Amino acid sequence: MLYNNYMERKTERLQDLDIDTFGFEDALEYGFAKRGQVVTLNPEMVMNSKKNIDLKKIINNAELVIPDGVGIEIGLKILGKKAHRIAGIEYAKAMIRKYWENSLPIALVGARQEVLELTCANLKKEFADIKIVYAHNGFFDNEDNVKLALRKSGAKLALIALGSPKQEQFIYDLKKNMPDTLFIGVGGSFDVWSNKVERAPEFYQKAGLEWLYRTVKEPARFRRIFPTLPLFVLRVIKERICKC
Repeated sequence: MLYNNYMERKTERLQDLDIDTFGFEDALEYGFAKRGQVVTLNPEMVMNSKKNIDLKKIINNAELVIPDGVGIEIGLKILGKKAHRIAGIEYAKAMIRKYWENSLPIALVGARQEVLELTCANLKKEFADIKIVYAHNGFFDNEDNVKLALRKSGAKLALIALGSPKQEQFIYDLKKNMPDTLFIGVGGSFDVWSNKVERAPEFYQKAGLEWLYRTVKEPARFRRIFPTLPLFVLRVIKERICKC
């Protein structure tokens, strides 16, 4: 259904958060038309929103919340609901292509300087004449200066890789002053696009087990995922029981 030139949202509720149920292509079209903030939601962010009221508010005020982690898809299934998992890194890359096809300017903020430079270089190889009008690493003392420069850049797509919840707060603070810009929090995507980090093989991607592959490759991530993931599942089971 079309409404005011963009598709109408349909969301499902999980742990007091509203999650969009678009398929990949519809989510792409909606984000491109609507602008605003895209949150790529995973179980870790859901659990953090329980302790961080500001994060919960930001997520529920985002223009689009896509179920990035397979845990979100599983959580919704436990509640008898359905949503299509949309990998944030694939969504962001597809959106870059869409903005490139429409000759619209792009900005990138986040990661180490070396990673940022390699990401920009690789994007320029993949998308000839792409308009990257602003790029800044994720290590800055004066956040206001970065936000001002981003506003002045005229970017219509801004990819913010500062990690959660910093990137969500950064975007939330900016979006009201840049209503014609689409912001996506992309986490560690620059590390992959720069070829500094290898993405999981296709088998793991299709099975929704990228998190497992990365944990094996980067054991330090284990502390982040456990006990967060099991606790998330237990909370969702409790949510279902309490509503029965």
